[in-house]
Amino acid sequence: MGRKNPLTKPFLKWAGGKRQLIPEIAKHVPKFSTYYEPFVGAGAVFFHLQPNRAIINDSNSQLIMTYRVIKDNLDELIAILELHKQNNSEKYYYKIRELDREPDVFKSLSDAQKAARLIYLNKTCYNGLYRVNSQGLFNVPYGRYKNPVIYEPAVLLAINKSLNSANVTIMDGDYADALINADKKSFVYLDPPYHSPDNTNFTGYQAGGFDEKEQIRLRDTYKELTNRGVRCLLSNSDTSFIRELYRDFTIETVEVSRAINSNPDGRGKVNEVLIKNY
Repeated sequence: MGRKNPLTKPFLKWAGGKRQLIPEIAKHVPKFSTYYEPFVGAGAVFFHLQPNRAIINDSNSQLIMTYRVIKDNLDELIAILELHKQNNSEKYYYKIRELDREPDVFKSLSDAQKAARLIYLNKTCYNGLYRVNSQGLFNVPYGRYKNPVIYEPAVLLAINKSLNSANVTIMDGDYADALINADKKSFVYLDPPYHSPDNTNFTGYQAGGFDEKEQIRLRDTYKELTNRGVRCLLSNSDTSFIRELYRDFTIETVEVSRAINSNPDGRGKVNEVLIKNY
């Protein structure tokens, strides 16, 4: 890893984003040749590390398409974002939000138009929340910010340079598929949708969600990686279910402030866990 560019940082607001936990996570990062982040989300840890070689993945295909557009088609993306910025209003927001209600209209949009839509909605919607309903349609209301920063050209340019100068593979599928080639020289950071016994966490990035069965499948993947000698660090909520699942591993409690939760009791200071196998 060469010199890091501080402008290479998340370009989206994201529920469960890791920006404030970076100092804690950074303490545990070992030396590695390839970095894997199969639930990349807004990419706070990935952008902090700026590895020379990485495989990033997310099951949210719209999100991953946005990473690819920033990498391959930045000029068009910025031009469309500028139009959104100039036209931003509550009425305009709902017009852009409703585009995915018309499948033929949405299909006809270019990747750059879809990526700009995702960024615009994310920066102007209520609480900066990415959430879809059971049909996979974005359903967050307008946020009524006085002066939302819809995009930062310097940040997008820094990300573009970072994605193009390093050897980064960008995938959009199941997390297990992204980890097939991880080996003893790799480092895997896992930041799945958090366990939420009462379903108060916003995990609606995908129609379908991430239930306890999925948490168990992830734990099984974690064990399999451990058996292969792959070093893994995992974040999750501090629940008895998660502690029991990972009881064979090192569990550290970290305190974090959360602004995004459908239950007001889940906002403010909460405990989370970092789980490692090395």
